[in-house]
Amino acid sequence: MFELFSFHLTYPDYAILLLVAVLVGMAKTGIAGTGTIAVPLLALTFGSKASTGLILPIFIFADFFAIHYYHRSANWFQLRRLLPFALVGIVIGTGVGDLIDDDLFRELMAGIILFCLAIMIWQEKQKELTVPGSTWFIAIIGILGGFTTMIGNLAGPVMVVYLLAMRLPKNQMIGTAAWFFLFINIIKVPFHVLVWETINLDTFLMGATLIPAVALGALMGVRLTSLFPEQTYRWFVIVMTGVGAIALLHYA
Repeated sequence: MFELFSFHLTYPDYAILLLVAVLVGMAKTGIAGTGTIAVPLLALTFGSKASTGLILPIFIFADFFAIHYYHRSANWFQLRRLLPFALVGIVIGTGVGDLIDDDLFRELMAGIILFCLAIMIWQEKQKELTVPGSTWFIAIIGILGGFTTMIGNLAGPVMVVYLLAMRLPKNQMIGTAAWFFLFINIIKVPFHVLVWETINLDTFLMGATLIPAVALGALMGVRLTSLFPEQTYRWFVIVMTGVGAIALLHYA
């Protein structure tokens, strides 16, 4: 047992933090699904609500690595459509966060992710599928993304479903998601600091010690992503998202 920035940790605890940082780094640079695995892994160790504040600085550090590699690949049209509705979802998530039972919420989230997976798989089989482009569809995706990212940092699968639905090229998918989550995660910080009180200076400093692990994961993600052809990458995203959903369901 040792103390680091007011956290009382065992060496296995810190090893889990390092692993989570690597997984998040990989997720942000293309290996979708590893972030969904990281969330329940951290929650098991530090508690559900506390872990949302602890992991947020790690996500933000990883977002900057992703932006560095893919900043030119973003689809700004899709971002402009999603962000206003995502902000609404964050406000809703902040308001109801204290009222939601952690176990029930994660069971529901696992169900949502698995439902999204079914849509993703069906979509891959229906190449001529026309995706709704109306405001109501964008609103649902945006609000759901904002809500889930605020409650449990679990908006990755929602964003994956949307970007796959838009049939963006691989690098555009990663770049668009990188900018989306950088904006959203920074916006979430005041809510965590002032409303939920899950982020403080110690939390931020703890995240800063994990930057090398985040960088390692980001480099691994960039390297692994470059090895996949477009169609193979799309199916890899589906499989990894499924693994994350199973991990989340197991945790619940």
